[in-house]
Amino acid sequence: MRLLPWTTPDGGPCYLSTDDPGSVVSRLADDIEEAQLDSGRGVLAGSEAVLADAAAGDRAVRFALTRAAESLRDALRVADSRGARIDQRPKPMP
Repeated sequence: MRLLPWTTPDGGPCYLSTDDPGSVVSRLADDIEEAQLDSGRGVLAGSEAVLADAAAGDRAVRFALTRAAESLRDALRVADSRGARIDQRPKPMP
């Protein structure tokens, strides 16, 4: 079962049951994961800029932290999903 990079309407995890990494849903999930990681890179750069700005106000810092938390949640979900798939790969014969 592959953990997908989106949740149910009530916030629960979504899983895909397939052995085909090239299926339409698998490719969609790969694309969304990559978009989430790209977004996280941008959020990191923006957050670092806010933190480096001594004049940044509370609203800017709170906004940056909120976006950083969202991006971290996405990145951890991607890591969990990819890690689980690595663990499921067949082990090579000795």
